[in-house]
Amino acid sequence: MYEPRTYRRLVAAEGLTTFEVRVAETDLQIAAERDLTAAAHAAVRDVRATIEAFIAEHPDFAATLEPYPHLSEAWPAPVRAMVRAGRAAGTGPMAAVAGAVAEAVGRALLPQTRQVIVENGGDVFLATDQERVLALYAGQAPLSLRVGLRIGPELSPVAVCTSSGTVGPSLSLGKADAATVLGPDAALADAAATALGNRVARAEHVEAALDWVLSVEGVLGAVVLVGETLGARGRAVELVRL
Repeated sequence: MYEPRTYRRLVAAEGLTTFEVRVAETDLQIAAERDLTAAAHAAVRDVRATIEAFIAEHPDFAATLEPYPHLSEAWPAPVRAMVRAGRAAGTGPMAAVAGAVAEAVGRALLPQTRQVIVENGGDVFLATDQERVLALYAGQAPLSLRVGLRIGPELSPVAVCTSSGTVGPSLSLGKADAATVLGPDAALADAAATALGNRVARAEHVEAALDWVLSVEGVLGAVVLVGETLGARGRAVELVRL
């Protein structure tokens, strides 16, 4: 069921033009150096068609909650990225779909803009040449929008992906208000955020969950919000008070 993304009203991407693109279930907010709505629509349609065509031939790809056992270099790049992400994080490939779509669209736009930020339901791919701060949204949790992640241009391009057991319709087996993962691969960050959130049912689980996610190759850092508890780990994590 669609939920209005009211947090988008708070976005202020300085120096960039912000616009939204919706195609079927895909609902993106994009910031770029100019309005690239038409190009973004085309990129979304292309990546969706690629993934949907693959699922039509391999229905188990969309159904499984386990790492997908098959992988072929002949498969489309977004599909391969989702399979590899699921294997690394111990999830099904669809746990990586929002991140994979965000990155595919962002990279498709980069030839037309030096900076781009693509947000897909809490999963963000960004390429930036200046410092940005991403607020951590966790619904009605006490720390929601009170803490942000400072992202410097030295990390660019990078993904910041968030899973939640209390916000939004996505499947989570945990109760984290926000489980956020940073990394250069958006599909991996998305799947790892899902797996991180699955490991947090209460505050006592945060430390062990962070230990686990930092052991996943390609993860640069992570943050967990659950109730009034915040845990953060990783060399790429720089928190700021909002």
